Amino acid sequence: MPTDAMITEVVLPGVVEPDGLRLHRRPMPTPAPGQALVQVEATGISFAEQQMRHDLYPGQPKFPFVPGYDLVGTVREVGPGGDNSLVGTRVAAVTKTGGWASHALVDIDALAPVSADLDPAEAETVVVNGVTAWQMLRGADLRAGQTILVHGANGGVGTVLVQLGRHLGLRVIGTAAVRHHAALRELGVEPLDYRDPNMAARVHELSPGGVDAVFDPVAGPGVRTSYDLLAPRGKLVVYGNAAAVGSGQSVVWVFVKLLARLYTWNALPNGHRAGFYNFWAGHLTRRSAFGRRLRTDLGIVLDLLRQGVIVPQIAARYPLSEVSAALVFAETRSRPGKVVLEP
Repeated sequence: MPTDAMITEVVLPGVVEPDGLRLHRRPMPTPAPGQALVQVEATGISFAEQQMRHDLYPGQPKFPFVPGYDLVGTVREVGPGGDNSLVGTRVAAVTKTGGWASHALVDIDALAPVSADLDPAEAETVVVNGVTAWQMLRGADLRAGQTILVHGANGGVGTVLVQLGRHLGLRVIGTAAVRHHAALRELGVEPLDYRDPNMAARVHELSPGGVDAVFDPVAGPGVRTSYDLLAPRGKLVVYGNAAAVGSGQSVVWVFVKLLARLYTWNALPNGHRAGFYNFWAGHLTRRSAFGRRLRTDLGIVLDLLRQGVIVPQIAARYPLSEVSAALVFAETRSRPGKVVLEP
């Protein structure tokens, strides 16, 4: 690597509008023992970064920092004592931050191999989103023929979740804006308008006995409706707190109230189960087991992508230099899928 090589990264300086993001150049970093320098080929814009822009994501770093929850790229260098056979291989990683850059330092044990015949941007759509969807479905312990309701079925996680659900033989009802319904039908989803005040009644018309699981990324007042739509022994899986954005309330307080509500519901003698999916559960207390599970599950969804079971849903592709426009587009949610940055 030339000693005068530079990298480009996107810096989030504070609570700013998308045009407040800064492109920053600095010397190429050198990987430490246990690290790899990855040349980023694709990274994504997820709801997590949208929350970070508002200083609403739990555990986000202090400003300024480089966002970027996950990435796909090629290993260019490994730290002292590292396996040099990794150099030149394509990999994926969940980074939480740091992915919006031309190059990133990543722990070697966080890397998962990516087949060379996959488009990096297409692979990027299933890194954190695919693992999230796969782990939630597996945890819900569902059987072929059962019915699930997916809120935000047009989103980055939602579009993967509905495809995995169909692959597992589930009937999928999905809520989204009407403009996304045609695309969802192509994925085998029975779409409903999330703005419909009679949405719950529409669900009951489609599934009179209730649904076997609801996947809810919003965690707002409508979470009660999600719970009430469950069939006997149904499961409610909440996996986000989108309602906190613009609510004027502390994101921690919103989350605490949500957990208290879920805990109370689980104490009821109706056989329902309600829980919050935490991608990072066990990351600190069972680090090795967490890493193994993450790499295994990422390998599964990448293989399903390669087989064509998952059709990548890319809302748009932008170069890293146009990250502000990309973030504006992502926040409009005008097209289903994930907005991908290609450094």
